[in-house]
Amino acid sequence: MKEIQVVDITEAVRRLCIEANYYLSEDVVEKLKSAYEKEDFQIAKDILDKIIVNADIAKNEDMPMCQDTGVTCVFLEIGQEVHFVGGSVEDAVNEGVRQGYEQGYLRKSVVADPLNRINTKDNTPAMIYYDLVPGDKVKIVVAPKGFGSENMSKLKMLKPSDGLEGVKKFILDTVKEAGPNPCPPIVVGVGIGGTFDKAANLAKKSLIRPLNKRNDNPFYAKLEEELIESVNKLGIGPQGFGGRTTALSVNIEYFPTHIAGLPVAVNINCHATRHKEVIL
Repeated sequence: MKEIQVVDITEAVRRLCIEANYYLSEDVVEKLKSAYEKEDFQIAKDILDKIIVNADIAKNEDMPMCQDTGVTCVFLEIGQEVHFVGGSVEDAVNEGVRQGYEQGYLRKSVVADPLNRINTKDNTPAMIYYDLVPGDKVKIVVAPKGFGSENMSKLKMLKPSDGLEGVKKFILDTVKEAGPNPCPPIVVGVGIGGTFDKAANLAKKSLIRPLNKRNDNPFYAKLEEELIESVNKLGIGPQGFGGRTTALSVNIEYFPTHIAGLPVAVNINCHATRHKEVIL
């Protein structure tokens, strides 16, 4: 049994909140640069250049890459041989968010009640996702989620008879309807299977997968490649001005489901696909 002090959770989350908002992951930067090289529409090329320059400024001057520093999504993979000491894990995560958003000068965007709309003034509570896994490690991934893209996300309970073509149509229709609103080039996270809530969780989790890594299942890897090509043929382009690059990646996660169901969720991320991680 390995003991982990919850104050270490707080410190890790604090640091990751700042780093995720300041430093765009290299896999995302590489995709942006590749898109810039391939783009032949000058307006789109100029926008991609500005996005890359913006990421460089944020990194070099230690400042947020976007004014919407998001709701804080925290993914915890907890080894079943870990014992937490010193308090509540959930309280520790939220304290890390509180400190990170204060010390990093990050915008506080969370309201305590979705209807009364009173700001919590510290960006808590975080959206925490727990997975219990073998081992004695804790993996923490902090993924700030802006709502220009989150608001464009959708979930649909398809019929099994809708099949693969129905799934592809729903994904493409969702991206087409989103248009310029999620600040393309986007990353399209897709969850297929499970239940209503499981599909949404899969879609969210797919967005923290590196953009240079395809699904381990060859069938879904091929589907990801097919969909990214189809999405980019929509011609929405960077910031909606047209061009070859509507999306940087389509990431799919799947799970078993009921014989009568085919849940599909699409969770969209803007080009600032922010996530940082650490293993304790």
